[in-house]
Amino acid sequence: MAEKSSVFDMIGPVMIGPSSSHTAGVVRIGRVGNRILGRIPEEAKITFYNSFARTYEGHGSDRAIIAGLLDFKTDDKRIKTSFDEAEKQSLNYQFKSVGNANTLHPNTVKLELTNGDRSTTVVGESRGGGVIKIVEVNGFAAGFTASLHTLIIEAEDQPGSIAFITDIISHDDCNIATMTVSRKGKNDLACQILEMDSGLRPITLEYLKSLSWIKKVIYIPDIDQ
Repeated sequence: MAEKSSVFDMIGPVMIGPSSSHTAGVVRIGRVGNRILGRIPEEAKITFYNSFARTYEGHGSDRAIIAGLLDFKTDDKRIKTSFDEAEKQSLNYQFKSVGNANTLHPNTVKLELTNGDRSTTVVGESRGGGVIKIVEVNGFAAGFTASLHTLIIEAEDQPGSIAFITDIISHDDCNIATMTVSRKGKNDLACQILEMDSGLRPITLEYLKSLSWIKKVIYIPDIDQ
C-alpha cells in the first residue's frame, strides 16, 4: 500500500538548513538515537547510505545528525555549529559512506552509539518534508515515525506478553496507532514497538520496568517536544 502524504510532507517543517530530507529529517533521526540511548553519546559511528553517502557533506547532513545526537530541535540555530557543540560536550564521532546499498532507502543513515555501559544501533530513513521512519532498533525490525508517543519494549518471548502489555497501557487511556513485533527466534528475545496518540504515566513505565521478563523499556514522547 502506498504511503499517504500530508500537507506537512509537502511544505516541510520549520528548520535550519537547505533541505528537509538532508537536514530536518536527519536531525530527527539523531534525536531518536539520543532518546533510545538515553543520553548524549560519547562515541558515535555514523554511516550514510546511497544518496546520503554522496551528498551528506554538501547538504549539511553531517552537521544535522550531530545536532540531533545532541538533542537539538530542527529549528535550533546551533545546528550550523554542531561540530563545535559536540566538542564542548565530549561527543566523538566518525562518518562512513556506503553508496551502493541497493536494498536500503536512498536516504538512510545508521547510528552506532555508546556511552559508558550503554549502547544502541538505530537505522533511520529520511523520507522528505522532515518525515522519518526508524526501520531498525538494536537489530530488531521497527517501522515507527517518532511523530507519536513511542514505547519500545525488549522482553522474553512469552505467551500472552503482547496482550499483557497492551492491557497495562489501556489503563492510561492510550490509543495504540501502530504496533510492530519482532523476535530473534522462538522463545528468544522479542521487541514490541507501539506508537500511541497520547503519553504514558511515569508509574506505568516504572511498573513495566519492574517485571523480570521485561529486559528494556524505552519511551520516546513526540520527538518534536
